Amino acid sequence: MNSGIKTVFLISGYLLIILSCVMIIPYVVEQFMGDGSHVFAICSVLTAFIGILLIITNQTKNKKLNIQHAFLMTTLAWLFISLFGSLPFMFSTLNLNFTDAYFETMSGITTTGSTILIDVERSSKGILIWRALLQWLGGIGIIVMAITILPLLNVGGMQVFRAESSDNSEKILPRSREIALAIFKIYFVLTIACASFYFLFGMSVFDSIAHSMTTIATGGFSTYTNSFGHFDSFEIELVAIIFIIMGSIPFLSYIKFIKGDRLIFFSDKQIQGFLFFLILSILTILIYSMLYLKSDLVTAIRTTLFNVTSIISGTGYTTNNYSGWGNFAVFYFLLLMLVGGCAGSTTCGIKIFRFQIIGQFIKKQIKNIFYPHGVFPVKYNKQAIDEKFLSSVLTFVCLYIGLFLLLSLLLSLTGLDLITSISGAATSLSNVGPGLGDTIGPSENFAYISNVAKWFLIVGMLLGRLELFTVLILFLPSFWKN
Repeated sequence: MNSGIKTVFLISGYLLIILSCVMIIPYVVEQFMGDGSHVFAICSVLTAFIGILLIITNQTKNKKLNIQHAFLMTTLAWLFISLFGSLPFMFSTLNLNFTDAYFETMSGITTTGSTILIDVERSSKGILIWRALLQWLGGIGIIVMAITILPLLNVGGMQVFRAESSDNSEKILPRSREIALAIFKIYFVLTIACASFYFLFGMSVFDSIAHSMTTIATGGFSTYTNSFGHFDSFEIELVAIIFIIMGSIPFLSYIKFIKGDRLIFFSDKQIQGFLFFLILSILTILIYSMLYLKSDLVTAIRTTLFNVTSIISGTGYTTNNYSGWGNFAVFYFLLLMLVGGCAGSTTCGIKIFRFQIIGQFIKKQIKNIFYPHGVFPVKYNKQAIDEKFLSSVLTFVCLYIGLFLLLSLLLSLTGLDLITSISGAATSLSNVGPGLGDTIGPSENFAYISNVAKWFLIVGMLLGRLELFTVLILFLPSFWKN
């Protein structure tokens, strides 16, 4: 085994050690608020043992990673964490089979929020906080990966953010390690602030902590089957909306703001595009609700604000069954699932910046029709964008749509109806959570679909979270030869 592969497994071992330490938190919660179960302690010891074994058996002097190993490490990290993170679901009183346990864990660590739990409230406090922790870890993990790793791998146009985080450009902070640490501090502070406001407006201490983690991570797991509909509080919903939006904004923007760029939230094109699309979508559904659903103004504003923000950010919290809002709303929510939020945040989907870049090039082509000899440089956030970069973005979008159609087809082969298949593919690839329709809609869960369908969705969650290419490129023989 070469040194690069050994380094990949060495890092995986350290990640398992971290995961085993995090398992102590739900164990402590179980002792004070649950049934005193020792499941999490046992799972923690087992995970730590495997982690230590990987560290001991993969020691190497040369710990450098090449591009192939970086891709492999990124994918294996999510697979290993999902595998060992599923142990508490299998060995607890839930007694889930491996497929269901892995589905729930992958849904958590990818911040998807789809669940197979029929009656969430019946789960132990340890399990509930474990679900929240998985999403919280997945949220910070994807932010760090999107800022420090994906730009270097030239994945789907993510290289546009390389200048914001690499050492070879105008620096925000000197090294990736310091950037990651700064982001973690911001992430932690936002989580504490969110929990404080939840508690202030009526949530219990436990619920406020659990929901703050899944809110900042734009994950969507709740401690209640009815999600935010359980609280029936506009104040709590408003807190969620604010912090969901904060989690949907590139975290590098917070660092820039702290370092002195006070206008970053107004000057960043991606943030501008995200907020514009969010407001436009809210107004669209609001007008539709009032004209066609005959909702009163207050109810329409409240339900539209919360559910549109939740879906477009990929959070997946619900207060209403929007599957029953009519065909237009169902189709519009499906589109919102695919669009997604900002790169460098906890959201997923195709991402706003890719649509903006495609729009820039369309504008350029139109100008070239009228002025064939004109030169119209394309820039994004003051960075020059060339044809090669556009090709990267277009390839990603085409692949995303292709995989969405393929996954929809595969799900339909398992016996699912059309709306369930299409929305299931969209919600897994875009890491949203609930689907649409009567089977996996906002008021339902994923418990009753077949195991084959669940594994298709698991693959979709992983592909969507890791920007497609990070996983798919591992299966190309030419990638390993070059």
